[in-house]
Amino acid sequence: MKTAKRLEHIQEYYFSRKLKEINSLISAGKPVINLGIGSPDIMPPNSVVEKLKKSLESSVAHKYQGYKGIEPLRNAIKDFYLNNYNVNLNPNNQILPLIGSKEGIMHISLAFLDEGDEVLIPNPGYPTYSAVTKIVGAKPIYYSLKESKSWLPDISELNKLDLSKVKIMWINYPNMPTGAVCSLNFFQNLIDLCRKHDILLVNDNPYSFILNENPMSLLYNNENCENCLELNSLSKSHNMAGWRLGMVVGSKNNIQSILKIKSNMDSGMFYPLQQGAVEALHQNKKWYSDLNSIYKKRKDIVVEICDKLNLKYYKNGSGLFLWASINNSSLKSKDFTDELLYNKNIFVTPGSIFGTAGEGYVRISLCQEENKLIEALKRL
Repeated sequence: MKTAKRLEHIQEYYFSRKLKEINSLISAGKPVINLGIGSPDIMPPNSVVEKLKKSLESSVAHKYQGYKGIEPLRNAIKDFYLNNYNVNLNPNNQILPLIGSKEGIMHISLAFLDEGDEVLIPNPGYPTYSAVTKIVGAKPIYYSLKESKSWLPDISELNKLDLSKVKIMWINYPNMPTGAVCSLNFFQNLIDLCRKHDILLVNDNPYSFILNENPMSLLYNNENCENCLELNSLSKSHNMAGWRLGMVVGSKNNIQSILKIKSNMDSGMFYPLQQGAVEALHQNKKWYSDLNSIYKKRKDIVVEICDKLNLKYYKNGSGLFLWASINNSSLKSKDFTDELLYNKNIFVTPGSIFGTAGEGYVRISLCQEENKLIEALKRL
């Protein structure tokens, strides 16, 4: 069968391909330590798992659920945003639960992009922004994030671009893969830029609690702004990546537009998952501090790994990764990571998969137990 033209412009997701190779190496007896994937290995809160188990016995547990999520979940998201970001949302029309925030990238793109529209995408940045943009027939316009600019968009450079066809600008702070953080003032500068050019600004915000003491939201003082949306997730903050629990928040009109797409593409989430999410969103501050104490210890070991590999890194970054540059400028990042994989059985992510501006860098995950990180260090 002849496939759709859209498949000509995209490839299978890098980690989908690479994990097949890693699994083959493991099957062949290679003791590979995977430091490439940001899938938390720590358990979710015990009370969350117990809430899910108990909810399985509910009379409505196995029925279809509403497209907007159950009311307790929307109220929990409202409380979560108010308590942690000081953002006051209406749970009835400004919050839409998602089956993971990744699906939100597709829903938002389908809701606001026509074929031929342009999209501002960070370079380096999350590859899904580019893939989805191409799938819906829009055109990616890459803006560089540079180490010299603290991995923040250069607004003066953006103002020089022809933005007349741009409909969406993707940002992601705290940033993946670099770990950079953004101030509220800088958020406001981006909002002003996008308002001027009638661009929808979307912040992808799943890392705001990981090694970051000052969680922030793009919607602070902009809850009803028509050119702002924010995606969030429980995957990293509550170790629930496999549960596929996310959310998009924004103005009433924008949420309604996204709901038109979502309601035609999937049904509501499994009821016990939603009840588990309610419990997770009501965790106190101690949950996050205890989680970060684990990641701080792991990061100290990863810093030693970087030293052994002669990598230059930014130690104070946030998120689940350490972003580091390769000192040998003639060595491509994929060659560096393949050499490490085949010679030392250690996998780290080449920065080039995040865009051309990621070439010369690698990303190392903190999602491995200390004993595995120590073993990786010993191999070096």
